[in-house]
Amino acid sequence: MEYVKLGRTGLDISPICIGAMGFGTAEGWVHSQWALDEDASRDVVKSALDKGINFFDTANVYAAGNSEEILGKALRALGNRDEIVLATKLHGRMHEGANGAGLSRKAVMSEVDHSLKRLGTDWIDLYIIHRFDPTTPVEETMQALDDVVRAGKVRYLGASSMWAYQFGMLQNAAERHGWTKFVSMQNHYNLLYREEEREMVPFCQQTGVALTPYSPLAAGRLTRDWTADTARSQTDVIARRKYDSTEEQDRAIVERVAAVADELGVSRAAVALAWLWAKGVAAPIIGATKESHLTSAIEGLGVELTDEQIASLEEPYVPHEIMGHN
Repeated sequence: MEYVKLGRTGLDISPICIGAMGFGTAEGWVHSQWALDEDASRDVVKSALDKGINFFDTANVYAAGNSEEILGKALRALGNRDEIVLATKLHGRMHEGANGAGLSRKAVMSEVDHSLKRLGTDWIDLYIIHRFDPTTPVEETMQALDDVVRAGKVRYLGASSMWAYQFGMLQNAAERHGWTKFVSMQNHYNLLYREEEREMVPFCQQTGVALTPYSPLAAGRLTRDWTADTARSQTDVIARRKYDSTEEQDRAIVERVAAVADELGVSRAAVALAWLWAKGVAAPIIGATKESHLTSAIEGLGVELTDEQIASLEEPYVPHEIMGHN
């Protein structure tokens, strides 16, 4: 595995990040019908570590904290903590009543400690705000995040889906006050959803912020025949909300991916991921739940698409409704 830097930091990460949204089967978890239990999750983590992957991502809201517990336990048993880059997120609702969600100082201070406890670690390498919080002043959020960095609980800060102007407000507040800035953006970006190319991608590239997009394979739609059914495609209501409204336009892109994959003799996932790396992505977040998911992702590292192939993959795209910012 050849490692890359996370943006303009000195942090070495694998160019593949394992996303743990599919770890944990807590009651009421929206993905519990296809997510992995502790033993199966551990197998995925072990396989990833064996392949040289050192970057793992989860969130406090995934399976109501159970994802953090499972991932932390597996990494403690199987990995070298000093080599592992562990990311988690905050923003979503973790309890009913007042102060149960958002990016207030109270929420940041509470949730970082809760995540540390569930993960079973003394520090979080990359602490990510899951969304923008319009109800909290940006200065309050950024100072609180800076404080958890200075306290040694967090090494680096990242952000996830939001409008580019919101991300700019947060970065500007940190720069004005000498607080810690974000070094990565985990946005919604793949061949079926390219709206991020309008503002967020160029903003990040111009300012040295690493791109670590989620859903790089469009919840599997880029990896299989258009008519194929899986347990996830039948039950993942979030993915259906993201992509079902653009089926007509997206079918042509999926067919182009299949054609390029056949031409190169590689998997469709390898082609879709190779396209992201060609666009300057540092490390896509792969929601691996099978050994084959890891194999095809690593296969993509060896794929170099031609300009003609990239143009063919991109040509059918039409504008999509903004999805993921809220």
